[in-house]
Amino acid sequence: MNPDLTQFARIDDLREARTGVPEIVWGENKTLDQLVPIVRRMTEKQTLVLVSRIDGEKGGRLMREFPSGNYHPEARMFSLRLRPREKTDTKGMMLILAAGTSDIPVAEEVFVTASLLGSRVERIYDVGIAGIHRLFAQMDRIREASVLVVVAGMEGALPSVVAGLVGKPIVAVPTSIGYGTGLGGVAALLAMLNGCAPGVTVVNIDNGVGAAVAAHLINRV
Repeated sequence: MNPDLTQFARIDDLREARTGVPEIVWGENKTLDQLVPIVRRMTEKQTLVLVSRIDGEKGGRLMREFPSGNYHPEARMFSLRLRPREKTDTKGMMLILAAGTSDIPVAEEVFVTASLLGSRVERIYDVGIAGIHRLFAQMDRIREASVLVVVAGMEGALPSVVAGLVGKPIVAVPTSIGYGTGLGGVAALLAMLNGCAPGVTVVNIDNGVGAAVAAHLINRV
C-alpha cells in the first residue's frame, strides 16, 4: 500500500511547468521511508527527479528501488530521468571553478544539477588564490564561459579575484571548508558578500543546487 504523502510531503507537480526547473528534494534530513515514496510519487509527473545531500546508504537504496536512476557519490545526489530532455535554450557554456580539492563535493553538486537541467557545463578544480598562477593559466577557458560558478571555502576570496578579471555573471558559493574561525563557511560567506568587485551573486553556504539553478537560468536568457 502506498503511504499517504500528505502526512509528511506535498509535491509541487507544477513547478517544472512554471519555471522549467523541477522540484529538487533535500534528502539529508529525510528518512528512507519518506524518500522512497516521495521519489515514486514524483515519477508520475516530472521529467527529472533530483535528490540532494544523501549518503551512500540512501543512494544505494534509491538505486535498488529505481534501477534506471543514478547515484552520484561525489555530489551526494540521486537522479532519475523519466523522459528525454527537451532541447534547452541555453546560449553558452557554464564554467565551475573550485578553489581547492576539498571544495569539489559542492562543485560536483553544481555540475550534476546544471548538467541534468540541460546546461553545457565544464569545470576547473584546484585554482585557489594561494597559487594564483594556477588560475591565470586557465584564463582562456574562463573567458569562453557565459556564466561562472565559483566555489571556495577558507577566506572565500576567489570569486572577487575572478570578477576583477572577466566581465561575466558570477555565482559564488561559499563552502564550509576551513579552520575554526572560518565558522563553518560563515567567514567565506561574509567575504563574498563584502567583495568589492561587482557582478557577483552569492548563494548560501554549500548550496550547490541553488548556484546551479541560478547559473542555469542566467544561461537560458
